[in-house]
Amino acid sequence: MTPERFARLRAVLDRRQPDLTVLADFVHKPHNISAIIRSCDAFGVADVHLAMAESDRSSFRASKAAAQGAEKWVNVTLHEHISDSIGALQGDGYQVCAAHLSERARPYREIDYTRPTAILLGAEKDGVSAAVAEQMDHHIIVPMVGMVESFNVSVAAAIILSEAHNQRRDAGHYDNPRLDPERYATTLFRWAHPKIAKMLDQRGEPYPALGEDGDIL
Repeated sequence: MTPERFARLRAVLDRRQPDLTVLADFVHKPHNISAIIRSCDAFGVADVHLAMAESDRSSFRASKAAAQGAEKWVNVTLHEHISDSIGALQGDGYQVCAAHLSERARPYREIDYTRPTAILLGAEKDGVSAAVAEQMDHHIIVPMVGMVESFNVSVAAAIILSEAHNQRRDAGHYDNPRLDPERYATTLFRWAHPKIAKMLDQRGEPYPALGEDGDIL
């Protein structure tokens, strides 16, 4: 661990957004999932929630070709159903916005993403289910002027996250660390010393403190 590498890890972690998350409801193509994770890393999203069938959850692996290693930097939680996550987030004050074409859909730029926000993306072929759509605070769309009716799900995620990033940047959300101190310290240790962190996790032992250059004290 060089001082330069440790400084970069801290600079990235300083910009993580604990109240901006992405939910993917049965997006099943590995390259789409990995591309979504890569966009989340790029725009400072700390957590991603994926609803998958049991067989897919047990064999889930991010595609390194699409994610470019981003799966190491984004916390991914797997679920049997996404509904429980939606309810929990709304209970914590999040607005949950589905990329979904409906009569009440609004252009994605009309949403205030500086609020605690979860962005939900539906399956490639079927989109957001009717039951999940009913749970949403907002339906959002990306206006299009071509012949095709929708973007690829991972492209839609990147477009919406880019707008969220722009709004949050202008509001100063990336200027100072926003993760709580305990999570910040834990994540930083795992990023800086992944093999040692894994060993300590298996033993159930706490992480030691780190010095200014990332060395274990």
